[in-house]
Amino acid sequence: MRDCYCTVNLDQEEVFRTKIVEKSLCPFYGEDFYCEIPRSFRHLSFYIFDRDVFRRDSIIGKVAIQKEDLQKYHNRDTWFQLQHVDADSEVQGKVHLEMRLSEVITDTGVICHKLATRVLECQGLPIVNGQCDPYATVTLAGPYRQSKKTKLKRDRQPPFDEDLGSSNCSLFSSFKLNLCYLLLLRFRVDLWNASNLKFGDEFLGELRIPLKVLRQSSSYEAWYFLQPRDNGSKSLKPGDLGSLRLNVVYTEDHVFSSDYYSPLRDLLLRSADVEPVSASAAHILGEVCREKHEAAIPLVRLFLHYGKIVPFISAIANAEVKRTQDPNTIFRGNSLTSKCIDETMKLAGMHYLQVTLKPIIEEICQVHKSCEIDPVKLKDGENLENNMENLRQYVDRIFNVITKSGVSCPTVMCDIFFSLRESAAKRFQGDLDVRYTAVSSFIFLRFFAPAILSPNLFQLTPHHTDPQTSRTLTLISKTIQTLGSLSKSKSVSLLACFSSLLRAFCFLKVKPLSFKYFGGKTFASLACPISNRFMIKRAQGRKRFGMKNFKKRWFRLTNHEFTYQKSKGNKKDQPLYSIPIENILAVEKLEEESFKMKNMFQVIQPERALYIQANNCVEAKDWIDILTKVSQCNKKRLTVYHPSAYLNGHWLCCKATCDTTPGCTPCTGGLPANIQLDIDGDRETERIYSLFNLYMSKLEKMQEACGSKSVYDGPEQEEYSTFIIDDPQETYKTLKQIIAGVGALEQEHAQYKRDKFKKTKYGSQ
Repeated sequence: MRDCYCTVNLDQEEVFRTKIVEKSLCPFYGEDFYCEIPRSFRHLSFYIFDRDVFRRDSIIGKVAIQKEDLQKYHNRDTWFQLQHVDADSEVQGKVHLEMRLSEVITDTGVICHKLATRVLECQGLPIVNGQCDPYATVTLAGPYRQSKKTKLKRDRQPPFDEDLGSSNCSLFSSFKLNLCYLLLLRFRVDLWNASNLKFGDEFLGELRIPLKVLRQSSSYEAWYFLQPRDNGSKSLKPGDLGSLRLNVVYTEDHVFSSDYYSPLRDLLLRSADVEPVSASAAHILGEVCREKHEAAIPLVRLFLHYGKIVPFISAIANAEVKRTQDPNTIFRGNSLTSKCIDETMKLAGMHYLQVTLKPIIEEICQVHKSCEIDPVKLKDGENLENNMENLRQYVDRIFNVITKSGVSCPTVMCDIFFSLRESAAKRFQGDLDVRYTAVSSFIFLRFFAPAILSPNLFQLTPHHTDPQTSRTLTLISKTIQTLGSLSKSKSVSLLACFSSLLRAFCFLKVKPLSFKYFGGKTFASLACPISNRFMIKRAQGRKRFGMKNFKKRWFRLTNHEFTYQKSKGNKKDQPLYSIPIENILAVEKLEEESFKMKNMFQVIQPERALYIQANNCVEAKDWIDILTKVSQCNKKRLTVYHPSAYLNGHWLCCKATCDTTPGCTPCTGGLPANIQLDIDGDRETERIYSLFNLYMSKLEKMQEACGSKSVYDGPEQEEYSTFIIDDPQETYKTLKQIIAGVGALEQEHAQYKRDKFKKTKYGSQ
C-alpha cells in the first residue's frame, strides 16, 4: 500500500497540493481547486507522489495536458494514464532564433553556402537547484558534425545575441554541396544549465529545426518552445503506473477594450429599470441558457462590478414572487432569482462565512466528538444520549454565532434580504411568517447549511474532512436546515432546540432593519483575519548594521494591519513587524532580476518597500490582489512605482541613484474597494456575449414567439411554451437589440482571428 498525494502544476511550478490518502492503491481525493492563471504556460500537469517519512517523497508518475488540448476535456470526467517522469523530459521556456543563409565565393571561385545562426534570447527557463546559469550549443547535422557554444549567462531570460557560424566555406567546398542538398539538413540547439555539482550540467531542452524553413528566404527569425530530449530510448508502458481521474474546467476569454462592449453592456445594466423585467436583456439570458447558473454567474459579477446588483435582484425577485401561488414554495426552485442570490452570497459573503463559522468548524475537526444519533450506526462503547447531547451543544453554539453575526454581514446581502422580505410580505399579506421564510430559505438553507456540510468548498478547512467528522457536520447541517426552514416538526423538539428556533425568528426580524442602518460598518470596525501564510521576506535594513538577508516568516493580514512573526504560534503573540493598512501606498510585482528569485512582490510604504516571495505564482497574485483591495481607499496611494529593487546605490529599473526618486512605471489599475470582489466588467460582458452567441437559435425562436403572440395572440405553440413572455412587443425590441449587439461583437472576433492568422509566423510559438 502507499501514502499518496497529488500536486497541480503549471508546467513545473506547483500551485496546489491535495491531502495525503494513507495505505491505499486507489486513493480518492475529491478535492476542488480554482484559480485565475496569472501567467502563460504550456502544460497543466498533475504529479502523483508517494510520501516517505525518512527520505524524499518519490514521484510515481504524472499527467501533462497541453494548453491547446484542455478544451477537449472541458468539464467532463476523464481517466488519464500516468506517464513516467524523466528529468530530460521536464522542459519549459522558449528560444528566439535567427538564421541566415548566404553565398560565399572561395579563392578558387567556387560558390559555397554559409549558414549563420544567432541565439538572440531565451525566456521562462526553469531554476535548477536555486540558480539558472544557461548556455546554448548549436550543432549542424551533416557529413562532419560541427558544434558551437555561447558564453555562460547568469539569467533566466538571457539575451545571448551571439552570432554562431554553423558551417564554413571549406567544408561545403570539399563536399560540393548544392543548395538543394543543404536544405535537407537540420541543426539542433541545446540549452544547458552550468552546474557546480560533480554530476555535470543539467539539460534544459532542445530544438531540432529543418533548414527547409530557409527555402523561401535567405533569412529567418522565430520563437520556438524548448522540447524534451530525443534520445531514442524506449520508454516503459504507461499502463504500468496506473491512471488518474480528473475533471478540468478551463475557460479562456479573448477580451477587447471597453468601447466594443458598450452597447451590450448598457443594455444589460438597464435590465432593472425595464418594465416588465421579463423583457430585459438579463432576464432573457436566463431564459435561453440551458442551466440557470450559466447566466447567473456572469450577470451577478457584472451587476456587482457596477453597483447595480440590489435593484436587479429586487426586480427579478419581485416578478417571481408575483408568479408564486403558494407561500410555502417561495424561492424554493432553481430559478434565475435563486441562482443569482446564491452567487451573490458566494462572492460577497465568503469572508462573512469564515469569520462566523471557521473557529467552531476547526474545533469540530480537531476534537472528534461523536454525534451519531442513528442507533444502527452506533459504534461499540458509544452512548446515544451522550451523542445527542454533543450534537445539541454543537447546533446550539453554531446557531448562537449565526444569530449574533449581524454586524459582520455584508451590506449588499442585507439589502437583498430586506427587499425579499418586503416583496413576500406585500404578496402574501395574510401569512405573517412568509417574510421570514423568504429570507431563511437563503441565509440558512443555501448559505450556512452548505458551508457546514462541505467546509472545504468554502475555504473553512484546507481538505475534505475524515468520515467521522463528515458525519457530524452532516447531522449539524441537516438540523440547521430544519431550524432555518422555521419548521415546527417533531425532530426539532427531539433535539431540544426550540430556543434556537426562537432565536432564528428574532434574528430574521431584526436583521434586515438593523443592517439597513448599520450595514455600512461591515469591515471597517472589525479587525477580522483575512489571510495568513508562511512566505519569505527580505530584511528591510531597519537596524543600522543588520544584514539584508531572506528569512521565512508567518504573515497575517487583517483589515487593520499586515504583520509577520517568526512562527505560526498563537494569534496573540506580538508580531516582529506591523504595517498599518493606511500606510500601504501600493502593492506590485517585483521583477525577477532584482534578486534572481521568482514570485516576488513588494509592499510599498512611505519610508521603504517590503520585498516578499510567495510560494508560487497563484499565491503571489492572490496576495497582490487582496493587499491592493484592502488598501484601495488609502488617500496617498502611489500612481507610479519602481518595478525593480534599489540595490548597490541605484534602482535597477531606471538607474536613478537616489532611493527617494519617484517611480518610473505606472501602477496597475485600481480594484474595487470591497475585499471580496475583483471583477473585470469587460470580461464578464464577453462571457455573456459568448452565451448569447451559443444560444442564438433560442434567441431567434423567442423572437418568433414574440411576433406570433403580438400579432395573432393565439394559442401558444409547444416549442415556445418554455419562455416567459409577459410583454411580447417590449421583449421583441430587446431581442432585436441583443441580436444586433452580439452580431457586431461576432464580426470583431472574426476580424481579430483573421488578423492574427495573417501575422502568425512559422514556428511553434
